[in-house]
Amino acid sequence: MTQPISLEAALGRIEALWSPHIVSQVNDYDVRIARVAGEHVWHAHDDTDEFFLVLDGELEIALRRNGGEDAVVLPRGSVFVVPRGMEHRPSSRDGASILAFEPTGTLSVGDRHDPVPDGVDVTTGHFLL
Repeated sequence: MTQPISLEAALGRIEALWSPHIVSQVNDYDVRIARVAGEHVWHAHDDTDEFFLVLDGELEIALRRNGGEDAVVLPRGSVFVVPRGMEHRPSSRDGASILAFEPTGTLSVGDRHDPVPDGVDVTTGHFLL
């Protein structure tokens, strides 16, 4: 990419929820954006951390750690990194727009996941040009 990208305009072009779109690449990483609402699936990325930045709205990330479950709440402008191998489930009651930073080829549902319901994108992301 040799031109600036308006994330607001790019998000306005995304219709499907939980469908990551690649807006840029940095070395071997994708910069992905998505509109989200409701719950994603429990999943884990065995070989990579997952970086989240909340662009708009509020995102909650449920985590399975230390033998139990807890959650972090990310308001607009917050970042959080889910460590590699940790099971997590992002959700947003009222909807949110997010940016994720992941190695190219990383599946949106990770390496291990619960059954994926219809409508949840399991790809490595779609290029949004």
